[in-house]
Amino acid sequence: MNQMVKRIIMSVLGVAICGISVGMFKFAALGIDPFQSLMSGLDAIIPIRFGTLYVIVNAVLLLFALIFDRKKIGIATFINLFLLGYIVEFSQGVCERLMPDAPIWLRVVILLVAIVILCLSSALYFTADLGVSTYDAVALVWSQRQSKIKFAYCRVICDLVCVALGVILLLIAGKDFSEIFGSVGIGTIITAFFMGPLITFFNVHVAQPMLGKPKEKQSGKEQKK
Repeated sequence: MNQMVKRIIMSVLGVAICGISVGMFKFAALGIDPFQSLMSGLDAIIPIRFGTLYVIVNAVLLLFALIFDRKKIGIATFINLFLLGYIVEFSQGVCERLMPDAPIWLRVVILLVAIVILCLSSALYFTADLGVSTYDAVALVWSQRQSKIKFAYCRVICDLVCVALGVILLLIAGKDFSEIFGSVGIGTIITAFFMGPLITFFNVHVAQPMLGKPKEKQSGKEQKK
């Protein structure tokens, strides 16, 4: 299998798994990833289907990527843009049908699995280098333009901003504590602080080796960021 075929498979697989993981986050209702926290806040005040809202918000972020680094735009970007929101809806629906009234321990397990596969999926399509999601492009462009700041730290800052905006929007929408905790909870805190480092880990130990690149080479690159 040649490199381009591997990259396309990694890219498509990464986006699909990402959508599934976010659906699992939403089903667990213990806090979703930071960007989806922002999306939940927007969803609470804008009365349109989530999948459609996701397309609109990411189309706006696409303009940012086009202006600052068009190289981040590729196959994965458009798959993410047009399909991810609907994959999330489908994944959440499947979980609700298969596990109605799931006990708290099962929701915690689903949350932990979702966090791991979300970071793995992000590493897959980052490394495939056929485009990343429009939100991911923000931290990547920032880290590359500010060479003194590692990607992991740029990602943490972007994530914390999204969490704050998500909470503000949910409060404006008049949501109660239980509803806010379902969108901005322990899962959100974990991903906000650890998603960047976990993506870097999977880049080095999984995604790069899949393309036949040595881990030492990737590690050197990360140290320069």
